[in-house]
Amino acid sequence: MTIAVTGAAGFIGRHLVRALVDRGADVTAVVRRMPDTPVPGARYVTLDLADADAGTWAALGAPDRLVHLAWGGLPDYRSRHHFERELPLHYGFLRTLVEAGLPAMLVAGTCYEYGMIDGALAEDAVPQPANPYAFAKAALLRQLQFLQDERGFALTWARLFYMWGSGQAPRALYPLLGAAIARGDATFPMSAGEQLRDYLPVDRVAALLAALALRGADDGVVNISSGQPVSVRALVERWIAEAGATIVPELGRYPYPDHEPLAFWGATVKRRALLGDDPVP
Repeated sequence: MTIAVTGAAGFIGRHLVRALVDRGADVTAVVRRMPDTPVPGARYVTLDLADADAGTWAALGAPDRLVHLAWGGLPDYRSRHHFERELPLHYGFLRTLVEAGLPAMLVAGTCYEYGMIDGALAEDAVPQPANPYAFAKAALLRQLQFLQDERGFALTWARLFYMWGSGQAPRALYPLLGAAIARGDATFPMSAGEQLRDYLPVDRVAALLAALALRGADDGVVNISSGQPVSVRALVERWIAEAGATIVPELGRYPYPDHEPLAFWGATVKRRALLGDDPVP
């Protein structure tokens, strides 16, 4: 089975490529430029998505599945760039591959599609995106559903929640804390930390995405989440303890983000029904 992965050199992508190779898939890693440390066993293809044409699917090895992780303009969730540039770019790319023969795709969505809603978020909730990034993702999903009505390909939409791990962007919480510990800082400035979030280690995210991609089924929207809310303060304190560090969280230094609810997490009933009841570390 051949699986192509866009965004294959990114934070999630490099972990997913490794997970798929380890599971015996024939992986085509689609990148804009070759990474310094490619994953052994994967075939790399450089491609600007804007240059995709009728021959692109064949050039990628006529994959049985596509996992589409690529997306630009992050982490600026409020930029119009997401619906002015990214939305038409990614729909055009995916449509081109479907029209050339792609039978199944898994596309990364975002928990922000649910909007400013607290509590457990289930896949059957009506999207209420409250920022341009979430709006563009929700719109792409709807576009693909309309295309699916005409073309009949299998579509899985993986709504990603929060994650952490090696290779994450330096501005994210986990690498910021790691850098502060490495510098020997006495304190770590952060919010009050009482917001509840749903976090998974990135290798676990990659394992779940790999399992869904290998199914190649028409699974619709699936939360990629733990279903276990944790306060950001508790998470930071856990990371500090695991590192054996003495750094102290400086709580309340920064305000809570205004682009997300105070307390939300992803329901896992559907994902477990599809993939089995596998405890999340």
